[in-house]
Amino acid sequence: QVQLVESGGGLVQAGGSLRLSCAASGRTISNYGMGWFRQGPGKEREFVAFISRGGVFTQHADSVKGRFTISRDNAKNTVYLQMNSLKPEDTAVYYCAADRGGNSGSSEEKYDYWGQGTQVTVSS
Repeated sequence: QVQLVESGGGLVQAGGSLRLSCAASGRTISNYGMGWFRQGPGKEREFVAFISRGGVFTQHADSVKGRFTISRDNAKNTVYLQMNSLKPEDTAVYYCAADRGGNSGSSEEKYDYWGQGTQVTVSS
């Protein structure tokens, strides 16, 4: 079992930045692909970013490309999401997820473990 705990969310003005962290415990996540998803008010959960096991390959949703960056530190068993130039439409609960297969990318249904989420609110 892998337990995932997100942190770093909060209230920020449009144009600001936040860095989310996802700390894993229970097992090392170096063999897991890791993803970030978000669910805005009244919306379905959507893909944000993915990073491969070794961190060489990353994938970002078009809506965040150029503004958000996913990264990982396997030594710390932690994954990050750096969010810059935040917009009100980025307001959502952000979830991290772990994928044993290592290649789930944007396919939400393929992820095996999920965190509880952290709230990000961007004011205009």
